Amino acid sequence: MTTIAVLGTGAVARALTGGLQHVGHRILMGSRDPQRVRFEECRDLRAVGLRDAAGAADVVVNALPGDVSVRVLSDLGGELAGKVLVDVANAVESGPSGFASAVRYPGGSLAEELQRALPGARVVKTLNTVHVSLMSRPARASVPPSAFLSGDDTGAKQTVAELLGDLGWPPESIIDLGGVRTARGPESFVLMIGDLVRALGPVPFGMAIAR
Repeated sequence: MTTIAVLGTGAVARALTGGLQHVGHRILMGSRDPQRVRFEECRDLRAVGLRDAAGAADVVVNALPGDVSVRVLSDLGGELAGKVLVDVANAVESGPSGFASAVRYPGGSLAEELQRALPGARVVKTLNTVHVSLMSRPARASVPPSAFLSGDDTGAKQTVAELLGDLGWPPESIIDLGGVRTARGPESFVLMIGDLVRALGPVPFGMAIAR
């Protein structure tokens, strides 16, 4: 059992919290305003402050909004030092439709910015190319989606791959792209989502590599 801090309280955070808790991990949910968080679906779970959650965990998941992730997490350098920081967020500029119209870090990536701001953390980018409903239940998709890993620390990527396996991701669906710089490709996938939803309708989908 691993103690995992999931930072954030939105749909992604709740999906990962439920999935990881279901397979036996101890979960701490970190919130910027923990007193306002309620868990109808997880009665034995309560939210704590971001600093408390990150400080008490072995692995930390960034499920905060991408546009605030660097600013908020930069204040947690001490708590995140030496720990695996799993970044599942997308940092984007939104257009009139509400879908992403541009990435917030052109020529780079959110994962790279987090690694730069938190040199002591071991950042791994993953799961940002699949719908929230598939993150903890990839078998729901009619075609197996792919989960990409981008990070400079090999051991950290192995830890994340094992957690993905716990969530039902088969080894052949997990693709190690290399260093954290390779997060630029997966993070750009968010620019296709608006067009895909208009073409396919609001159905869960994710990126899959056919080979």
